[in-house]
Amino acid sequence: ANKGTTTNKGNSGGTAQENKPPQNKGTNVPNGYSQNDIQLMANAVYGESRGEPYLGQVAVAAVILNRVTSASFPNTVSGVIFEPRAFTAVADGQIYLTPNETAKKAVLDAINGWDPTGNALYYFNPDTATSKWIWTRPQIKKIGKHIFCK
Repeated sequence: ANKGTTTNKGNSGGTAQENKPPQNKGTNVPNGYSQNDIQLMANAVYGESRGEPYLGQVAVAAVILNRVTSASFPNTVSGVIFEPRAFTAVADGQIYLTPNETAKKAVLDAINGWDPTGNALYYFNPDTATSKWIWTRPQIKKIGKHIFCK
């Protein structure tokens, strides 16, 4: 009574999963997001919020997704992340750090519909923000060190 579950109990089992659809690798790709989108978002989440609580990491991923679906921003993950001056992690190179599993899980939770921000399009760290403009945005909530805004 296996019900289609794989008998491969570890991650080191070479060819057992090669010919199966991607969802059998434990990383569902819902809503049309590619593995590349997920990886890029994980890099951004890690670069932007790795010191934040898990909820804050999901929140950063949710902001990226909220921007993708907003008419005010590019309509792709890469377009949003690499928009000039949009993310500090792109400007300072932290986008290229290798993300951990927590960042990847946060991205998948956001893609699967978890948005702890209340539809925020922006966030900032009040201790490090240099933009006066960001303070003019209507604030929704604070999660960890970040304030999330409309």
